[in-house]
Amino acid sequence: MSFQKIWLVLKREYLTRVKSKSFILVTALTPLAFVAFIAIIVFISISETEVEKQIGIHDETGVLVERLIELNQTRYLDVSSEPVDSLRSDVLDGDLDGFIVLTDSVLVQGKSPTLVHGGSGGISFISAIRGDLRDAVREAQLERANVSQEVRDIFETRTGLEAIKLTEEGEAEDNTIVASLLGFILGLMIFFGIFFYGAWLMRSVIEEKTNRVLEVIASSVKPIELMFGKLFGVLSIALTQFVIWIVLYSGISIAAAPIAGMIMEAQMNSIPGGASEAASTFDPSTLNNFVVEPVIFVYFILFFLLGFLIYSAIFAAIGAAVETEQDSQQFMLPVGLPIFAGYMLNTKVMEAPDSTLSTFVSLFPLTAPINMISRIASTSVPLWQIILSVILMIFTFLGTMWLAAKIYRVGILMYGKKPSFKELAKWVKQG
Repeated sequence: MSFQKIWLVLKREYLTRVKSKSFILVTALTPLAFVAFIAIIVFISISETEVEKQIGIHDETGVLVERLIELNQTRYLDVSSEPVDSLRSDVLDGDLDGFIVLTDSVLVQGKSPTLVHGGSGGISFISAIRGDLRDAVREAQLERANVSQEVRDIFETRTGLEAIKLTEEGEAEDNTIVASLLGFILGLMIFFGIFFYGAWLMRSVIEEKTNRVLEVIASSVKPIELMFGKLFGVLSIALTQFVIWIVLYSGISIAAAPIAGMIMEAQMNSIPGGASEAASTFDPSTLNNFVVEPVIFVYFILFFLLGFLIYSAIFAAIGAAVETEQDSQQFMLPVGLPIFAGYMLNTKVMEAPDSTLSTFVSLFPLTAPINMISRIASTSVPLWQIILSVILMIFTFLGTMWLAAKIYRVGILMYGKKPSFKELAKWVKQG
């Protein structure tokens, strides 16, 4: 096997793709699209999206309507003097968005009242009214029970929890939620990266095989050299894109964190009511949790590289065995099943990264590329587990490469026959 010939194939594959307009556009626009997506999510989360609706309160208790109006004087209207039938007509005519009849059974028996409305509003509308009713009923029941103010204060106390991460360098603010989400996103990127670039490699082989280009190349290059060259060529393309994206993300996140904090604080201060109160307690420094340690990206590159090598060898073999993408579909299920399992289990890893299941799927070579990076980002993974996972994936790559090389060697010059699994087994023996 000539490494010089492998390098020539790699160089040809890499330069042909990197110089294409599609590669340049995707590489440049993806980080901008990601930043725009995050900005839209942040804007939506801090924007006041609820459309205020007016709800009539027909109060037979004499105490609840006042409490509801104190909670939200725009939303609630006292219509206790109007008959219920008239309120139904108001809802149908659009004069009211809905009404609630409150009887003593709500206070005495804890019976749930009924909201009669026109059907608009959505989940947040119903949830807001339900929360207001609970607060009003609780206050009225405490007052009827003649409970002291001290007991009321104890009842209303909600103990929170602040987490601090202890390291050898000292105490630091815990960012478990951000870290878990980051791990899930990185695992998702590896999942899509393996399939995207693996399919790219497979299509490249199919295209050259269909155009009979491989016949010309194979006359001067061994099939195994050709496969290695194309595989590492596509891998180089993938790493180029990921490195560019990581550098851009790191720069943007460091530069944008304080700017985003000022924008969010100003935006929240401009919102009246509860959102303005939330703005007073908002700490822009919490956005620094989104600044990721560079070592995470090192692990990301490592596990993407190993995962790609494991699966891309099989993708290359499939591309050499078939003549069209439609013919390749029968082989995609057994190849994609383990990586899809890793993707589906990634949510479990995010929720409980130290569980037995999470540990197993982060060590099992076919699911480790996705799940180990999720564990590393969200918890302290023992170094021996990371090393063991890497070693197992290396041996798995050598096994898949040995198998794929045998199929590639025979299938690359095979035309006019749609292969089956039985046929592939014969090629392995012949190879």
